[in-house]
Amino acid sequence: MPTEVREETFTLEEILTSLKQMHRLILWNDDVNTFEHVIFCMMKYLDYSEHQAEKIAWKVHNEGKCAILEGSFTEVEVYRKILQQEGLTVSVE
Repeated sequence: MPTEVREETFTLEEILTSLKQMHRLILWNDDVNTFEHVIFCMMKYLDYSEHQAEKIAWKVHNEGKCAILEGSFTEVEVYRKILQQEGLTVSVE
C-alpha cells in the first residue's frame, strides 16, 4: 500500500512572520507524571533552579497548566519534542 505524502508550501512572508512571533510552551497537568519527574525535567532541559521548577510543578498541579518557555516557534518546538519524549504533556501556543 503506497504511503500518502502531503506537501505544504509557505510564502517567504509567512515564514518570516512565524519567526518573529513569540510562541509559548505550555506544560499541562496529567495523572501520570510525578512532581519529582516534572521538577527533574524543568531543571535538566530548561535550566530552571530547583525552587523555580517546584513553583512550576505546583502551578501546573493547582491551575492545570503553566507557560514554561517563550521564544520562536523553532526554539519552542525543539523543547516540546524533548519534553514529550520524557512523557510530559506539552503544547505550543
